[in-house]
Amino acid sequence: MKVGLIVDSACDLPFEFSRKHDVFILPVTAVIDGETYIDRHDPVRTQEFYQSGLLQKGRHAETQAFSAEQIHELFMEKIVPEYDVAICETVTRSRSLIFQNASEAMNSVMANYEQARAASGREGKFSMRVIDSKQIFAGQGLLAAHTLRLIDQKLSKNALRNEVERFSDKIYTCVIPRDLHYIRERARRRGDKSISGVVAFLGKALNITPVIFGQGVEGQPVAKTRSFDAAVEKVVNYAVARVEAGLLTPYVSLSCGLTWAEIEALPGLNTLRSACEKNGVELLLSQMGITSSIYIGPGSLCLALAADPHSFSDYQ
Repeated sequence: MKVGLIVDSACDLPFEFSRKHDVFILPVTAVIDGETYIDRHDPVRTQEFYQSGLLQKGRHAETQAFSAEQIHELFMEKIVPEYDVAICETVTRSRSLIFQNASEAMNSVMANYEQARAASGREGKFSMRVIDSKQIFAGQGLLAAHTLRLIDQKLSKNALRNEVERFSDKIYTCVIPRDLHYIRERARRRGDKSISGVVAFLGKALNITPVIFGQGVEGQPVAKTRSFDAAVEKVVNYAVARVEAGLLTPYVSLSCGLTWAEIEALPGLNTLRSACEKNGVELLLSQMGITSSIYIGPGSLCLALAADPHSFSDYQ
């Protein structure tokens, strides 16, 4: 039984890691200043976006989920002929239509896959599951990495789905937004009122950079710093301490909306690398994808790990 993992372009994972494990990327459409781009998480294309300035503030940027029809075609062409079982993990359904559209596509695929299966010469039945990751960005990447470990354990289809859904509730995420006004404007366009105008105003007027922490997307500000570097130091200190205390899966996922030169210059990054290496943990370091950068703003940072219940302040 060959099992395949599908994630969407909001999932931040190192390109080499995704390629090594044959993770299929479900594209997302990006619309910037009226121009349409398809985000397939290609590292060269992503780097071009950073260098071109297309992800800078001042531009009108938004993301759009592929339609159910587009996803259906991709599944029939790329997934049905290659796998016996497919697991599709989407960005949280509370922030995108991807889960809904992928679920509709799955239903139509399950009703019509036999001909495509036969034409490919692959025998046997095909089954598929679409799972709401309840995560964003680095958190979604962490769940994907853990799912690959579960797939290697040869679990049954139902056991695999149950384990993935259970594990999702164990993921903690730290987000450092570079520009609260950017997030507020993006949230306003989506109808998301979770970031108030007052918070955005204070963030700019007082040069405050917050650290937002929580399980999944249910984050709250846990620290206010005077600079991005100071916020990064707090998040890195938290991650190092949590790695040393023990994790529920041997990964830390870190995605950054920065150039690679800026990423390598992040304060404490080498300390985090050393802590991970010492404790048998793989640091999944990636450049934030186009979809993630549009959502949270260029220059931002997202870190995720899985652990027993705790608070951010426990490790400060």
